[in-house]
Amino acid sequence: MSEVRYAGFWVRFFASLMDTLFLALPVGILIYFLSDGNWFDFSQFQQNISYAMSGNAQKALANQPPKSLKWELLFEVSVLLVTLLFWKKFQGATPGKKFFHVKIVDAKTLENIDNKQAITRSLGYIASTLILLIGFLMVAFRDDKRGLHDLLAGTAVIYDSQHG
Repeated sequence: MSEVRYAGFWVRFFASLMDTLFLALPVGILIYFLSDGNWFDFSQFQQNISYAMSGNAQKALANQPPKSLKWELLFEVSVLLVTLLFWKKFQGATPGKKFFHVKIVDAKTLENIDNKQAITRSLGYIASTLILLIGFLMVAFRDDKRGLHDLLAGTAVIYDSQHG
């Protein structure tokens, strides 16, 4: 068996960025239109961008657009389901991970992850985010490049050996 090559911070960051653009953004647009614009107040969002661009970050942060919890939950669950479907279809890879030839595997066996690991890892993103993104930054400093969400789920992100 060849040596395991763990995927580092930057490749994972850019894979996630691609997934945001190609998975989460289309789901978000669909949910926004399904909600008939009731998911969040887009005009308030535009106003906040104007405030921020003019250097008035305090005013931008003070006037957050109201969101509908129902539509927010639908968005979050939809992104989770789409992500799980891709992990199943592409053996642990979303389109972004596939593009960069990395995949999520069980940390001990290096085999495909199971549904429990997939769901735990997805929910682990919340923990990784809530502690000032430290759960994601851990990837840059650990030898095995595992973030908090990986540790919680027993997963690792490695380069796909089929692609060198």
